[in-house]
Amino acid sequence: LQTGAAVLPAPVCNGLTPATTEGPHYLPNTPERASLREAGMTGDPLLVTGYVLDANCAPIPGAWLDFWQADGNGVYDNAGFALRGKQTTDAQGRYTLTTVIPGLYPGCTEHIHVKLTAPGGPTVTTQLFFPGTTQNDDDGIFVPSMLVTVLDESPSAMSASFDFVLP
Repeated sequence: LQTGAAVLPAPVCNGLTPATTEGPHYLPNTPERASLREAGMTGDPLLVTGYVLDANCAPIPGAWLDFWQADGNGVYDNAGFALRGKQTTDAQGRYTLTTVIPGLYPGCTEHIHVKLTAPGGPTVTTQLFFPGTTQNDDDGIFVPSMLVTVLDESPSAMSASFDFVLP
């Protein structure tokens, strides 16, 4: 399983990224960082890479991505900034998120929240989901087009990709 700089597949542009609910656990003013994983944190390692593209499928440099999620037990840190952070895409519109595979939050399937904003553009709030999770079928917020593409998986880690398309 790759844990360093990942080689990204070619961008995938399959229509605009749909908005989903922000949920009750969003906190503003998250720290700027691409790695949310910390020593001793509950959850198996997860690396998510991809692009932020515009409606014409061109990469968007400098787009903001603000991530938040539950730990491996499905618990959110609502007092601090564990498993929360924001970053900007590089000159080629790429991002890399180092985190943990989220656990099941009561009533929800495994997911990672993200707010995306292109320079001068509107903010889109959405969620990433994971293929093969039984609870996907029971979660009213689940959107199949927001499934990450698993690139590599072992019993204790995963690398995946997802490309966002903003208006």
